[in-house]
Amino acid sequence: MKVAIVHDQLREFGGAERVLMSIKTLFPAAPVYTTTFDLDSLGEHKDIIKDWDVRLTWFGKIPLLNQFYSPFRFLTPLIWEHLNLNEFDLVISSTGSWMCKGVILHHPVGGKKQIHISYIHHPPRYLYGYQTAIEWQKYWPIKLYGTIVNHFLRMWDFTASQRPDYLIANSIETQKRIEKFYRRTSTVIYPPVSIPEAPITPYTAHHPTPYFITVSRLARAKHVDLLIKAANTEKINLHIVGIGRDEEYLKSLAGPTISFLGNITDKQLQVELQGARAFLFSAVDEEFGIAPIEAMGYGAPVIAFASGGLKETVKEGINGYLFNELEVGSILHSISRMNSLTEGEYTQMRKNARKEAEQYSEENFKRQFMDFVKSKTK
Repeated sequence: MKVAIVHDQLREFGGAERVLMSIKTLFPAAPVYTTTFDLDSLGEHKDIIKDWDVRLTWFGKIPLLNQFYSPFRFLTPLIWEHLNLNEFDLVISSTGSWMCKGVILHHPVGGKKQIHISYIHHPPRYLYGYQTAIEWQKYWPIKLYGTIVNHFLRMWDFTASQRPDYLIANSIETQKRIEKFYRRTSTVIYPPVSIPEAPITPYTAHHPTPYFITVSRLARAKHVDLLIKAANTEKINLHIVGIGRDEEYLKSLAGPTISFLGNITDKQLQVELQGARAFLFSAVDEEFGIAPIEAMGYGAPVIAFASGGLKETVKEGINGYLFNELEVGSILHSISRMNSLTEGEYTQMRKNARKEAEQYSEENFKRQFMDFVKSKTK
């Protein structure tokens, strides 16, 4: 088969891009179509992606649009509906906020029927009332613009969701949203998570300078400010990995026990995760949550807000704890519960965390994804 991969955008490296990389290894000859592309923003992964056959849509070829793309989201239908993919037998879309599932396959006369499989990371959060990186509703000109544009984009998103032959959801949470907003069934294939092959190393309560860790974009919906306030209250050592538009604000809140590490290499992240007492996560309505699973792979239990896909992976009292209120006191209560564990109980929790993470290995993802593709392309 001749295969094409369509991905929303390539301007940052996150969970969706990790999925894209795994799919690309399954179909190394497949070109990748995308709206906008900024190689330098992809960190250390750019050395791999630079050798790909990346093909920009007309949108990404216009410098102004490629640089300041967000206000032009209303052009999404024109971007995807004018992309010609007639030469391909199989189209795989990897989609979230830019809705590339809306590509149109014309099924050339006399040729084989084209098949479109869409991997849904999430329905666009800004269209369905979920928290986004920017609280755009508080600025009345943007609110007016967004209310009008989003109304029409919501209708088009439903139309676009009917076009793929098959939908894959990255979690049960996303599967429920697909059923709710698109009225379609989907198959859950959890995304690949990078975890070490070697078993976890022992952790002792006497670890020098014990610390907690979080890995996150520093944006509003992640609520990293609550983690900082909780750490300030009890003088907890907290390491924060990631960058984002709220970085300066968050640094202004931080006390002496808070460390901002910024973007670090995968090797540096491995060292950080191996030494962490636990992973803290306070994002709201996260569809899956790759970073907490990566932490579990290194034996770090997870303390997370009981929301979205985290309720699927964090088992209360087994591999971590869920807190039910977005409040400092609720976070500190869960931390206190973990700190009250005996060394044996804590060691068992670390083992349980590792066992949970092993279910989401890249090998499992590739096998499940290829089995799905083969079953639909016979």
